[in-house]
Amino acid sequence: MGNICRSPTAKGVFDRALRDAGVEFQSESAGTHDYHVGRAPDRRAVEAARKAGLAIEDDIARQFAREDFHRFDRIFAMDRANFDHILALKPAGAVARAQLVMELVPEYGIEEVPDPYYGARAGFVQVIDMLEAAAAALARDLGR
Repeated sequence: MGNICRSPTAKGVFDRALRDAGVEFQSESAGTHDYHVGRAPDRRAVEAARKAGLAIEDDIARQFAREDFHRFDRIFAMDRANFDHILALKPAGAVARAQLVMELVPEYGIEEVPDPYYGARAGFVQVIDMLEAAAAALARDLGR
């Protein structure tokens, strides 16, 4: 939603997985709402990411835009509400594929990445674990 917890974490996790797989890519994170535009990630997300060997503190929140459908091939949403917001912005003729990020790992049996914002620090670690599984699946797919 606001681009300070899950999205910057996902960018860090996916960037590492794709880089390690030798995949050329461009990535950005964005929120579907403008709550935190211009702000750095939540300190709890930064801390959990740092413990996982990721540096996300320089990511600056921005709002998802219609133009993103023309700038990127794949767009990943963390949950159904964000997915619906993204699809509502999809312009006619856009070829970017939007999907829920956990669709990359159907064996996980979970459709949405939970928002850790109002929860305990353990929620941020859970988000990283889920995103690492999804990122590994994408890296395998794109690395073929």
